[in-house]
Amino acid sequence: MSTPQGQRRIVVGIDGSPEALAAVRWAAAEAVRRGASLRLVTSIEWLDRPAIGPPIPGHSVADSLFELAGKGLDEAADAAKKIAPEVGVDREAVVGYPVAVLAGESRHAGLLVVGASGHGRITSLVAGSVAVGVATHASCPVVVVRGEDHGRTAPVVVSVDPSHIGEAAIAFAFEAVSAHGVPLIAVHTWGFPPGDGRTAPMWGELIDDAERELAESLAGWTEKYPDVPVRRIVSHSTAARRLIDLSEEAQLVVVGSRGHGELVGLVLGSVSNAVVHRAACPVAVVRPART
Repeated sequence: MSTPQGQRRIVVGIDGSPEALAAVRWAAAEAVRRGASLRLVTSIEWLDRPAIGPPIPGHSVADSLFELAGKGLDEAADAAKKIAPEVGVDREAVVGYPVAVLAGESRHAGLLVVGASGHGRITSLVAGSVAVGVATHASCPVVVVRGEDHGRTAPVVVSVDPSHIGEAAIAFAFEAVSAHGVPLIAVHTWGFPPGDGRTAPMWGELIDDAERELAESLAGWTEKYPDVPVRRIVSHSTAARRLIDLSEEAQLVVVGSRGHGELVGLVLGSVSNAVVHRAACPVAVVRPART
């Protein structure tokens, strides 16, 4: 579990790729808003494998890898300082596999930030399934930085799931929009399986139920944050499709996660997984706190 000091630390996964640098810039701006420090971490996993070629002349394989990692961390630190010169930055190269390294770092952080599809010169730290693995196993919320920068006045979109998983995502989203001073779009989708037998005249009852679930899920939070403008959307759609569509106008999409297993969003299945891979803006994956 993160300590109070850790709650004020944002950890960023670095792999020497442009995507990782985009994650650093996003995290640096977020650190200013949170009054947080930055910790830049890269993973060196190749030391556990046989050498595939000669080291740099005059260097061991390990020395060469750490030198390369150091250059990547220096580049990332410079990018952070350009965005937020007042933010404290520390950096470290850690031997281990990317998901395990970042999951370990997350235990002492308030937020973990990674790029969407890095294939860097140090290691493929956040490529494809690795980003999903980090989001699944981290002990703190994870932001996967991807897509376009739609501006810091753009809304935040949150998936509303009337469960303890959805509650954690809602809490994160309200805190984010309150700090950023932007509107919140709260989305709840509904539907029924093919062949269910219900017809259009019966949809009214389903819509009423969905609107009630959305209102009940938001009730305490709208009272806690009365100044936050909330746009409510109840949609007969697949959750992933609706969230991906809304990401075109958002600065952040927030979804829930079970942790240590399948990612979930508004419905059971691969909703969060789809959003992480296809959203047009950064995605925050939030899991309930351990009890």
